[in-house]
Amino acid sequence: MKLTVVGGGSTYTPELIDGFARLRGTLPIEELVLVDPAAERLEPVGGLARRIFARQGHPGRIVTTADLEAGVDGADAVLLQLRVGGQAAREQDETWPLECGCVGQETTGAGGLAKALRTVPVVLDIADRVRRANPRAWIIDFTNPVGIVTRALLQAGHRAVGLCNVAIGLQRRFAGLLGVAASEVHLDHVGLNHLTWETGVRLGGPGGEDVLPALLTGHGDAIAADLHLPRPLLDRLGVVPSYYLRYYYAHDEVVRELRTKPPRAAEVAAMERELLEMYGDPALDGKPALLAKRGGAHYSEAAVDLAAALLTGSGSPHQVVNTRNDGTLPFLPDDAVIEVQAAVGPEGASPLPVTPVDPLYAGLTANVTAYEDLALDAALRGGRDRVFRALLAHPLIGQYAYAETLTDELLAHNREHLAWA
Repeated sequence: MKLTVVGGGSTYTPELIDGFARLRGTLPIEELVLVDPAAERLEPVGGLARRIFARQGHPGRIVTTADLEAGVDGADAVLLQLRVGGQAAREQDETWPLECGCVGQETTGAGGLAKALRTVPVVLDIADRVRRANPRAWIIDFTNPVGIVTRALLQAGHRAVGLCNVAIGLQRRFAGLLGVAASEVHLDHVGLNHLTWETGVRLGGPGGEDVLPALLTGHGDAIAADLHLPRPLLDRLGVVPSYYLRYYYAHDEVVRELRTKPPRAAEVAAMERELLEMYGDPALDGKPALLAKRGGAHYSEAAVDLAAALLTGSGSPHQVVNTRNDGTLPFLPDDAVIEVQAAVGPEGASPLPVTPVDPLYAGLTANVTAYEDLALDAALRGGRDRVFRALLAHPLIGQYAYAETLTDELLAHNREHLAWA
């Protein structure tokens, strides 16, 4: 089995490698290719990856290359973890929206749109090359904004599934609070990528006992602290929102906070420099503790589970993924990409039935889906007016004066990445 990671020079990659090494019985990789044009990142990451495999006794071969065509040739699955423009572009996404009093964040609001516009054309070009090399290869997308990117891939006819680590992180957190194995916890997880709610927490599987009310009663303070939301709000909602919902439920509070501290991108960039220096140490043969602060917790376990299900039919039968709606949420178009529990196997991901969604969540989901439709149109076709329409549609913006100013700012900061601009 050959797997390829595009963006293999990411400082995330050792987390992924560690999962491949630990779970080699689930996913028997013979060749793992790390593709990245940045040699200064790829070489230290690749060296550490080989040492992790060697230390844990993994027999697979790790190859590093800047040649995309060679890297994806014959691959059974390709994992995408790109950041077009790097942390410098992310830092811009997190700062210029604040000038209008809007959240500056890399996947939400105006910053999220900027990232989508930079990313979608690049991902589609990569996917076309993957399809030419191996039409049956699966594409696993971890590149943000995952929902929009996965929708672009699926609309272009690619064999693609989107992946995010929010659900697996909550599953592990709830399992710890309940004192049970993570495999015993099944989430009733519904919404869009980075816009989801846990409406049930079931023990043993989809039909198991719902322990969410007891979880909120016994551990509501800890969960609220994790989300940086007030406990009374969770009690009133009776669900657990993703921490990304804080950008909606406490927008102005978040803006005030963001204006008083350095951008997250600046922190991550400093962390990445330190990590790459660590990765270059030939004595290091495991992922360093600092990597846990980088983000992406449990990404490797989710990626192994998904790849195993798609390629071998093993792995967990039900997984939270990003895939086509196809009537699962009747208030959304069939081609919308939703994030829900799905049955995953060699033929792809098929959403499990979802109980009717409360209007409080359905309304926001429909609103953001409409924005994503307009965002994808702007990413594929370009044009200032399409960018403006997407911004005007976003529930975190919504006022024409803000949309006008943010359109100008977005274009000014991203012109080098937008061929049409």
